[in-house]
Amino acid sequence: ENMQPVQIIVYDALGREIRKLMDEALITGSYEVEFSGENLPSGIYFYTLTADDFRDTKSMTLIK
Repeated sequence: ENMQPVQIIVYDALGREIRKLMDEALITGSYEVEFSGENLPSGIYFYTLTADDFRDTKSMTLIK
């Protein structure tokens, strides 16, 4: 089966890496990843998903 390296990293608004949620090789398919912002202040965060030659960054708002 075809395994691809997958990485999901969360950054703060200043671009500092906050948490690496995933960094492993996975078989093509659908997956869920949980993110707990319990120890983080409210604000805007970004996450980058990298899988093989695909890369996408999205924003999220953490409200407490």
